[in-house]
Amino acid sequence: MKKQLILLVVGLVTLSSCQGTTQKKKETETKTKVEQEAPAKEEWISLFDGETLNGWHQYNGDKIGEEWSVKDGVLTFDPREDRKWGDGGKNIVTDQSFTSFVLSIEWNVSEAGNSGIFWGVQEGEEFGEPYVTGPEIQILDNERHPDAKVNPKFHQAGALYDLVQPTADVCNPAGEWNHVLLTVDHNVNEGNVVFNGTEIVRFPLSGEVWDELVKNSKFKGWKGFGAFKTGKIGLQDHDDKVSFRNIKIKVL
Repeated sequence: MKKQLILLVVGLVTLSSCQGTTQKKKETETKTKVEQEAPAKEEWISLFDGETLNGWHQYNGDKIGEEWSVKDGVLTFDPREDRKWGDGGKNIVTDQSFTSFVLSIEWNVSEAGNSGIFWGVQEGEEFGEPYVTGPEIQILDNERHPDAKVNPKFHQAGALYDLVQPTADVCNPAGEWNHVLLTVDHNVNEGNVVFNGTEIVRFPLSGEVWDELVKNSKFKGWKGFGAFKTGKIGLQDHDDKVSFRNIKIKVL
């Protein structure tokens, strides 16, 4: 009888242990599944899959103009040769809006080319272009485009367009790839640009200093310019051929 009692106790302990292990395994599997389905807050999110224009649309529209194409992992804007003045406005923006983030993007511009990267972009009938609301990081052929020769260099590649000039010219020539790492962090009211591995621009996002920058720029008096913390990322149609690749964002 005593022996049978001992065996019964051992069996119950073993069963309890197995059930505990099974339950723990299920909890671990569930946790892993949840983590996979809900990416970490600071995980990189791809904005361009390298094959389609999914996740993007034409500014203040839906369909994207034929000037934009995707090939071999590269997104390219190539205006038609017969394009006339007034045929522009084929800017594209992300479907999704962002507030504080780090944007990583590579660009390659044609000779004497000009384009830009916007953030905080709003859409609506009252806003005709992305630059009406969204500040711009300049894309430019510094060797050939006249905007790069003006001093101060508020229009040089990597500049916060017409607001903050870059501290150095680290731009690769037209036809070569350049990398921009743009940080917009409203948590600390600060933005910066690391261009080809070198920080060249740092700026506030709001407040007295920001207001003074805008006051001394072409954007003075523009209702809504740089005023929205949350908005879309935009790529500019500036009548010149420009390509983009490896576009990703990290939410802060």
